[in-house]
Amino acid sequence: MARAHWGCCPWLVLLCACAWGHPKPADLGGQDVRNCSTNPPYLPVTVVNTTVSLSALRQQMHTQNLSAYIIPDTDAHMNEYIGQHDERRAWITGFTGSAGTAVVTMKKAAVWTDSRYWTQAERQMDCNWELHKEVGTTPIVTWLLTEIPAGGCVGFDPFLLSIDTWESYNLALQGSNRQLVSITTNLVDLVWGSERPPVPNQPIYALQEAFTGSTWQEKVSGVRSQMQKHQKAPTAVLLSALEETAWLFNLRASDIPYNPFFYSYTLLTDSSIRLFANKSRFSSETLNYLNSSCTGPMCVQIEDYSQVRDSIQAYALGDVRIWIGTSYTMYGIYEVIPKEKLVTDTYSPVMMTKAVKNSKEQALLKASHVRDAVAVIRYLVWLEKNVPKGTVDEFSGAELVDKFRGEEQFSSGPSFETISASGLNAALAHYSPRHLAEQDMLVFLLHRDGTTDITRTVHWGTPSAFQKEAYTRVLIGNIDLSRLIFPAATSGRMVEAFARRALWDAGLNYGHGTGHGIGNFLCVHEWPVGFQSNNIAMAKGMFTSIEPGYYKDGEFGIRLEDVALVVEAKTKYPGSYLTFEVVSFVPYDRNLIDVSLLSPEHLQYLNRYYQTIREKVGPELQRRQLLEEFKWLQQHTEPLAARAPDTASWASVLVVSTFAILSWSV
Repeated sequence: MARAHWGCCPWLVLLCACAWGHPKPADLGGQDVRNCSTNPPYLPVTVVNTTVSLSALRQQMHTQNLSAYIIPDTDAHMNEYIGQHDERRAWITGFTGSAGTAVVTMKKAAVWTDSRYWTQAERQMDCNWELHKEVGTTPIVTWLLTEIPAGGCVGFDPFLLSIDTWESYNLALQGSNRQLVSITTNLVDLVWGSERPPVPNQPIYALQEAFTGSTWQEKVSGVRSQMQKHQKAPTAVLLSALEETAWLFNLRASDIPYNPFFYSYTLLTDSSIRLFANKSRFSSETLNYLNSSCTGPMCVQIEDYSQVRDSIQAYALGDVRIWIGTSYTMYGIYEVIPKEKLVTDTYSPVMMTKAVKNSKEQALLKASHVRDAVAVIRYLVWLEKNVPKGTVDEFSGAELVDKFRGEEQFSSGPSFETISASGLNAALAHYSPRHLAEQDMLVFLLHRDGTTDITRTVHWGTPSAFQKEAYTRVLIGNIDLSRLIFPAATSGRMVEAFARRALWDAGLNYGHGTGHGIGNFLCVHEWPVGFQSNNIAMAKGMFTSIEPGYYKDGEFGIRLEDVALVVEAKTKYPGSYLTFEVVSFVPYDRNLIDVSLLSPEHLQYLNRYYQTIREKVGPELQRRQLLEEFKWLQQHTEPLAARAPDTASWASVLVVSTFAILSWSV
């Protein structure tokens, strides 16, 4: 499985489809809000009438001699977010949640989704649809075996099933006298027709060299070098993930919401470069940048995006071996390559290479965090002054932090839809907007020199003893993992427990992952770096978030997240060891810290960190004449001592603010 729909994992459990898991809402498994047994049925006003579209889809299925048709929630590149013209499952069902699979037979239609979306699905789907409160291919196949006759065919778009997902369906159906049928023309698209939103057509542009760690020619040469050294001697590398092509050629666009990608594939051989995209979107300047007017080994030939399957199939007729990353290659490409001509790894060489940032990329990312700290501090100062006035709600607060970040140099727009929630909403996967007396602000923005992803929990007033203990234990987990020294090539999964140990000691925990990779003006959740079992081993030059939390159902949520660079550790004895260098520069709320729970080592770490914040961010605040913010910074980075904390800081109730920014710089 690739990114596994990181889709922004539960930043305070409010964001989209994420494989990390979410704290559960209190009302899970409740009675369906629909009543389809009455005549007429009782339905919420928010449901979408799908009778006509389902009838049209079944006509297409009949034409193809299908008993069932699978409609996944993804696109052809396993993007974390998908464009409007790829929202097939949402269009055919009316259910707009980011995770869920629909299946239509000639008599029934059903959706499978997880607990975050049960209520939403009930409020959006009409009585044509059954809601199944489970996920995975096994329950879907079990249902299919009861609903379609022996000899039936189950159709699917091969560009919407990953290799692993196809294999799981295929294996489950084996021996059942029912078979999967690959149909390259998507049947939902045929029904959708002219109403389907168009494919984006904005220009594809090249990043200035100042914003990139290497030229595209250097990157191509590096990948070819890996091909030559590979023991299976691949003759080509096929790139299917959009971030791979964007990274390789230092190209960007805006086809995908919140990600600067464009629809594309790349086939790189030792003597040619073929980029599959819409050529009309390249300016003459960009075509010249890619050397597209020649045919040599360093000339990028632009071919039509829709021709990639046929072109790969034709290339595979020769004496070739095609190297793919199975996590991002869809079955539509995989099925046309003879298996003896495949060289497979979980991740492509491009995905592995871009996970490790060179010195220039590291400098760009670090610089973006200083600017981000300025925006976050401006926001916190504003909140401190305005929340007590009762004039701030969840949306206005979100808009302001958008504004502050948008004013930072190289801002390029949001990398996630601004979401705000407060108090008990911080502990729920779904919520209703409320006044910012108890506030959870989540904001993701794009800049052009790095990616930032920071979470701070703040409290104005007098927190309860439990709130302080929970916060401090989350902070200890953050510190324990951030200061950890571990052998080189250690898996993140092996050290993840250090972030949970202080919580476990008290019988507390959190239901999501502890961190994810960070991209350079690419993804805020960049695979394959992180602390999950299917992440790659840690290496010098990687960036990851470190983000333990705690969530009390119906009351509050806590998260403390920083971005950290993997660096060499200085140890007493010689050896190859690594540690983390935190590059997020916003202080924690001392009002929530119970210093009696901190060891001398924790206090020493915090005070060094606060001194670093002063040195990195203070001069920038002074340079901009942000004197009020500078004074705030000085106050909130005063050294902590082993005594009761000052409870006169920050706000009126528990507030959780999460900020994520994608950036790059000149």
